[in-house]
Amino acid sequence: MQIRHPSAARCQVRTSTIKTRLTKTLCVFFWLAVWQTAAVVVGQRILIVGPVEVVIRLFELLEEPELWSSSVFSTVRIAGGFLLALASAIVLSMLASVHRWVRSLVEPVVQAFKAIPVASIIIVVLIWVDSRNLSVIISFMMVFPVLYTNLLSAIESTDSRMVEMGVSYRLGAYEKLRLIYLPQVYPYFLSSSSLALGLAWKSGVAAEVIGIPDGSLGERLYDAKVFFATADVFAYTLLIVILSVGFEVLMKALIRYLGRRLEAV
Repeated sequence: MQIRHPSAARCQVRTSTIKTRLTKTLCVFFWLAVWQTAAVVVGQRILIVGPVEVVIRLFELLEEPELWSSSVFSTVRIAGGFLLALASAIVLSMLASVHRWVRSLVEPVVQAFKAIPVASIIIVVLIWVDSRNLSVIISFMMVFPVLYTNLLSAIESTDSRMVEMGVSYRLGAYEKLRLIYLPQVYPYFLSSSSLALGLAWKSGVAAEVIGIPDGSLGERLYDAKVFFATADVFAYTLLIVILSVGFEVLMKALIRYLGRRLEAV
């Protein structure tokens, strides 16, 4: 039997990681090339513009102070809706795992949020609230079912033998949470948060495009569409993607940090 040296194993893992990253990079460049080729073949800027022109236009738009304020406006409200949904999902999923009546009470709301079209929700909510706060509510309503369902499933899938062991050792509520439930729930929590973040940005921006609140990215995106400024539409879309990815990276880092702190306590 051949025993592999640890350094050789690490080298193999590093090589595999490099190959994976290189493959992903090449795939990105391939689709960028397809995009650029399509723009050249079509030859009409009102229909499609190439990635180089989009990036140049984005840098031009970033010189406008109003764009920065619009980015802050939308980010704060969409992030607020996500965080509100996250806090609600954590509390309600914990209660629902213990009390059957809480689950029965929340379930119709979750199913309604899942079934009703986003456009219908946006129009109805616009009747009740000012358009400036629309993205907060829509982000919350779209994200909450995803987080709640995944967290509840994670809690219920906790190994019953681990729970029985906690009872046998007379662990307190905090020790059970930290030593038994947290390791089981954490992977579900991380993956569902990543999915929910993307959904929050999509639904939040869609709400802004329909509600057109002053000073939002959705308003700028709508105006660009009205005036057939295709390069601006693509540039604003690219900016929204960058903001979404950046916020997702920050949230994942925060979740991992809190997870390590809880494990260390």
